[in-house]
Amino acid sequence: MRKSKPKKRTILPDPKFNDARVTRFVNDMMWDGKKSTSFKIFYDTMDIIEKKMKDSEDTPLEIWKKALDNITPAVEVKSRRIGGATFQVPMEIRADRKISVGHKWIILFARKRSGRSMAEKLAAEVMAAYNNEGGAYKKKEDTHRMAEANKAFSHFRF
Repeated sequence: MRKSKPKKRTILPDPKFNDARVTRFVNDMMWDGKKSTSFKIFYDTMDIIEKKMKDSEDTPLEIWKKALDNITPAVEVKSRRIGGATFQVPMEIRADRKISVGHKWIILFARKRSGRSMAEKLAAEVMAAYNNEGGAYKKKEDTHRMAEANKAFSHFRF
C-alpha cells in the first residue's frame, strides 16, 4: 500500500458510567454534532429502563450491554459477482464492525418505533432486544438465516 493506515482514535469514556462503549453508542446515535443531546437521550433511556425493569437484578447498563450482545451479528452476506452471476457470499464480520452494526441496528429500529420521545423508543427497543425480540433482533436472525442459506457459496470468499 502506498498510504499508511490512519491510527485508531481512542474514545474517551462517558462521564456517568465511565464506559467507552457508551460514548461510541452515543456517537453513533448523534445527529448534527449534538453530542450533549445524544447523551441526554441515552441517560434518559437508562432511567426509563431502570423504572420499567425494577424486578431484574441487572443494572440498566448491564441490560443495555446484554441487549447489544443479543443483536450483534456474527456473519453477514456480501454480494460477489462471479462470471455474470451475483452470489450472496456469507462472511464473518470484524470485531469493530460487529459493534457498529449492532449499534446502528438498535438505533435504526428505535427511530422507527412509535412513541413520544427518542429516549422512550430506545428504551423499548433495548428491553425488547434484552428479551430476544424486537426489530433489531429479528434483523440479526434474518441475516444469520440468509448466511446459512447461502453457505454453499462460502468458497467464493475474498
